[in-house]
Amino acid sequence: MNTTISVGEPWMWYAFIAFVLVMLALDLFVFGGNKAHKVSVKEAAAWSLVWISLALLFNAGLWWYLNGTAGTEIADRKALEFITGYLIEKSLSVDNVFIFLLIFSSFHVAAQYQRRVLIYGVLGAIVLRAMMILAGAWMVREFNWVLYIFGVFLVITGMRMLVMAEKKPDLEKNPVLRFARRHLRISDGHHGEKFTVMKDGMRYFTPLFLVLILIEASDLAFAVDSIPAIFAITTDPFIVFTSNIFAIMGLRALYFLLADVADRFHLLKYGLAMVLTFIGAKMLIAPWYHVPVVASLAIVTVLIGASVIASLAATRRHT
Repeated sequence: MNTTISVGEPWMWYAFIAFVLVMLALDLFVFGGNKAHKVSVKEAAAWSLVWISLALLFNAGLWWYLNGTAGTEIADRKALEFITGYLIEKSLSVDNVFIFLLIFSSFHVAAQYQRRVLIYGVLGAIVLRAMMILAGAWMVREFNWVLYIFGVFLVITGMRMLVMAEKKPDLEKNPVLRFARRHLRISDGHHGEKFTVMKDGMRYFTPLFLVLILIEASDLAFAVDSIPAIFAITTDPFIVFTSNIFAIMGLRALYFLLADVADRFHLLKYGLAMVLTFIGAKMLIAPWYHVPVVASLAIVTVLIGASVIASLAATRRHT
């Protein structure tokens, strides 16, 4: 497995980070992110379209720039790596949706307060993933053999997902939640969209804060799967970072888009498990055979598409 030199020049990193910060600021202060309201399917669909369009425009702009500075071959390869990484991360994000639904329903969080939790969840996810991607890129650059560890981990994770696909996690046994309840003062009942309240001169954390902690912890757990998966496609940290962040920025809209119909995609977890298994196997056989990126994109697309079609067909038979 050969590592690659990043195409991301310093100004490109600064420009992309500035773009992300501007979009987050617009979401928080202009487009109603600081106002409690129930996100409609129409609004979620519009934002999903916006984020997918921005990702495609970014990829087109990256290809155009690299085509003029590094040549068509590199431009084509990097654009293909980006779209493949984005598709993988976007697909794995659907699994986050199932967990988010479980968390919100378990804590009986009203629909109008879920948006704020997910906004802060996205902020935390961006910081955590940036740190993990930079650490992963350093490890790959310094210790190339770590890619094989990623491969073994992804195969094991994929096989475990296949076995555990129908089993729902028990939140009450979650170690993060148990630790928080043991060490924090938690208020009784809900307090709107507040994360903390004052009671008898003491600061209490609300159940919504526990929800936020679980959202962050679940995203961290998913990042452990998704980031090694993208390193199987490319070791260029700029491509890994940008494709990952674009998918994360669209995660909240994806959640509200699928929240009411998530049960119709119950077989998707099997497709995601097979994707992780395939990517892990791809990393392990790399010394003997390099699976082209275009082939990886095709296989991932077929696996995800087939599981979605099978899910819709199965639910249609039962309605």
